[in-house]
Amino acid sequence: MIDSQPIALGWVHPDALALDWDMAQVARLARHLGYELVWSPETSRIPLPDQARAAGADVLITPSTDHIGIMTLHALMYVADVETVTPRLSFARWPFKRLASTD
Repeated sequence: MIDSQPIALGWVHPDALALDWDMAQVARLARHLGYELVWSPETSRIPLPDQARAAGADVLITPSTDHIGIMTLHALMYVADVETVTPRLSFARWPFKRLASTD
């Protein structure tokens, strides 16, 4: 069996004032946490939670919650953990409840 690193989806809002700096900080945090970093396509119109799901991401890393907004953060937490660089915060994905079987 091959051991593989968990996947982090990197997201920096395309209109960020310091785009290169923010991307470098996201990459640094991904390395520090032991994730293989993949980037969200800059021009994608697919909602970010769906992009995270499609990438098989265990976590989304972003410079701050300002880059995603509160409603997107809430939706992402159904799919993956969320990590921010500044302030350094971790948001664990929501617990998944299975419906009871009626067998």
